Amino acid sequence: MASSLRKPLIAGNWKMHLTLAESVALAKAVKDGSANAPGEVAVFAPFTALSVVAEVLKGSPVRLGAQDLHWETHGAYTGEVSANQIKDVGCQMTLIAHSERRRLFHETDENVNKKLKAAFAAGLVPVLCVGETLEEREAQRTFKVLQTQLEEGLKGFAPAALAPLVIAYEPVWAIGTGKTATPDQAQEAHLFIRKTCARLYGEAWASGLRILYGGSVTPENVDTLMAQPDVDGALVGGASLKVPGFIRIIQFQLPAGAKR
Repeated sequence: MASSLRKPLIAGNWKMHLTLAESVALAKAVKDGSANAPGEVAVFAPFTALSVVAEVLKGSPVRLGAQDLHWETHGAYTGEVSANQIKDVGCQMTLIAHSERRRLFHETDENVNKKLKAAFAAGLVPVLCVGETLEEREAQRTFKVLQTQLEEGLKGFAPAALAPLVIAYEPVWAIGTGKTATPDQAQEAHLFIRKTCARLYGEAWASGLRILYGGSVTPENVDTLMAQPDVDGALVGGASLKVPGFIRIIQFQLPAGAKR
């Protein structure tokens, strides 16, 4: 069960799904289903749907994010979108270095660092994704991978600049596979991330850092995951596209007597 200093965050990543009409319908359902939620709620819509989803969510507490951004403010970067452009369309947040960006599009830690700088400069809340592959876990390299991604991605920042940052731990082997890290595995990784951040930037910042779990989160496992001391929320992929299930995830329930 996370510290009361850290408000839970449940975020839906819609990936490359949904038409405009489908995006509007899902955004309306999420907005309605978020009433009295125990934490914050955000959705990361495709670029094509950001403007229409922003209109639906206007005036609601549900936050809107983009799934990626380019580190430059403008220029000859065909097919890319800048931090200022996604902020202009209504975003408050952005994903950076989702495992699919790292794995399929060869996102480097150097580029991750530049994207973080661009997000902060534009006043966006970045959700930095870190995590190991199955091969890396089986080779006992999970902590080494996480350490490198954090050290290189966060290089050069002062703690004050990192205040808005959210981190999402994504065991790559559990994304879209139906496999889920056990609550103990999730807690172990989240605690390592927090301790690494404390070493890099101080205990005060790390104690308030929200760390989300992302990897086949479902209505059936969300309560147990959210009960872990260092799990502060969830980054939900496929399950965020299914209204009843995602609303149940948003409205997670902690064990009797547990408090945040």
